[in-house]
Amino acid sequence: MTTTATPDAPPKVALRHRLAERGVDTLLLLALPASVFMAVLFFYPAAYGVYLSFHPLPGGGGFFGNYQAFFTQPYMRDSILNTFRIALPAALINVVFAVPVSLVMRRRIHGQKALNTLLVVPITLGTVLVAQGLLIYLGPRGWLNRTLTALGIISNPIQLVHNNLGVVIALIVTGFPFAFMLTASYLSGINPNLEAAAGTLGASSWRRFTNVTFPLLAPGLAITFCLTFVLAFSVFPSAQLLGNASGGAHVLAIAAANAAFQDYNYPMASTISVITAVIELIVVALVLGLRSRLYSGSTSNAGKA
Repeated sequence: MTTTATPDAPPKVALRHRLAERGVDTLLLLALPASVFMAVLFFYPAAYGVYLSFHPLPGGGGFFGNYQAFFTQPYMRDSILNTFRIALPAALINVVFAVPVSLVMRRRIHGQKALNTLLVVPITLGTVLVAQGLLIYLGPRGWLNRTLTALGIISNPIQLVHNNLGVVIALIVTGFPFAFMLTASYLSGINPNLEAAAGTLGASSWRRFTNVTFPLLAPGLAITFCLTFVLAFSVFPSAQLLGNASGGAHVLAIAAANAAFQDYNYPMASTISVITAVIELIVVALVLGLRSRLYSGSTSNAGKA
């Protein structure tokens, strides 16, 4: 009796090997949950908001009716300038003051960990709690005004809240930790031997900063400004609690909230949100365009002996 040998079945190849043969790194699968999260909670709402902005309520005009209504109403149109008046100074002040603080904290100083902790504490408080604290400290009957009045320095309270100044102060308090941490991280990547070499050539501390440190730090400061500006430009709680929401502090976020929850005009609220995002993208693009003209070489410690 003869038997015929049956060919063995081909061995099964693991999925990761099949993907590797096609040039797909299996580690990319780890990004799948985050991609789904972003698609569900960011990309879809953003796309739907853009869709709503081009579909006004009945009687609201045609395809661009919401945009036409926004730019033809002075009260709505002025909210763009109001937002710039608040966000731009706050972002610039945060970046400018983050540089010297980061330079000081770069050195080994006594109590450095405690100082670092104090600098980042406002992140843990949140914008609402910071705004409430500023009302208590800086309000007409706050501690600051009462102290200055008791000392005879002032006779009438200083108006530090319920105006643009109060909103800017709140944005500085909440935004400075981000600017400081970003600037400190960029500064830590600059080889200190470069400054030391400039010092051996007779350069003063100011010239070492202006000719060595700042040009290397400038690209990082551009990124820091972009992030702090975007945070400040989308201000809402601080403008609502510390500003004059019907006056100079009528920012884009408040205009969008009023359109959505007072007028129940969600397409107009989406329109204001799209306009806000477009303005932020334009500013970021301009800053990044200027950044491309700055120094882009290595600043790491690779050259250390």
